[in-house]
Amino acid sequence: MNSHMVNIDVDPSLENHLKKSNDSVLVLHFWANFQAQKSRQINDVVDEAIKTKVAPIECVLIDVEKYKEIAEKYKIETIPTCVIICKEQEYGRVDGCDNSQLMKLMKEAGFKNFPLQVRKFPEEGDNDLNSRLKSLLNKSKIMVFMKGTKENPRCKFTRALLEILNGIQAEFEAFDILEDEEVRQGLKALSNWPTYPQVYVNGSLIGGLDIIRELNEVGELKSAFLME
Repeated sequence: MNSHMVNIDVDPSLENHLKKSNDSVLVLHFWANFQAQKSRQINDVVDEAIKTKVAPIECVLIDVEKYKEIAEKYKIETIPTCVIICKEQEYGRVDGCDNSQLMKLMKEAGFKNFPLQVRKFPEEGDNDLNSRLKSLLNKSKIMVFMKGTKENPRCKFTRALLEILNGIQAEFEAFDILEDEEVRQGLKALSNWPTYPQVYVNGSLIGGLDIIRELNEVGELKSAFLME
């Protein structure tokens, strides 16, 4: 079992788990043996959300047949049910096995309650290449490193990213990593991010296409770009 997903049998004090919601999205997964298959599907969705690290997520599995008082406290009427807790308050819930809605709600809760953690670069190792990279990163408030140009994107991921950025009318500068292998390899090492495109704001890495897409879906992309 994922270390961020625990059964309440390990620690029957729910209060201890609720405190974690001050620093992460807490998912209370109410389950029972008679709906074990659906609950396993939910666990897979939560596990995927944890692995993608889009938001800090903790999950507590609560067997309603063992902990009826907790189920009554949260007014659980459908099994399974996932209650999303942020800062010790209920943010929302998903009754039944609606995996797409659960994933959307976890991401939305994370972006809205816990500021996006941009990646800062270490100061050590300042050489000619690193100095050049940092100069490029700060060339514009929003810098995009991608395959191709704004006018001629050369991969489907770049095209998808440009559609999103143009859709919110973001003003940005772009660098074609296919034209400079030294930058292409050096930036991957500096940022510890192995794929392109990569999006930076004020010199700090926001992420790649998946994170930009998710920020856009929950209405937080303009905030991440300091556009509002």
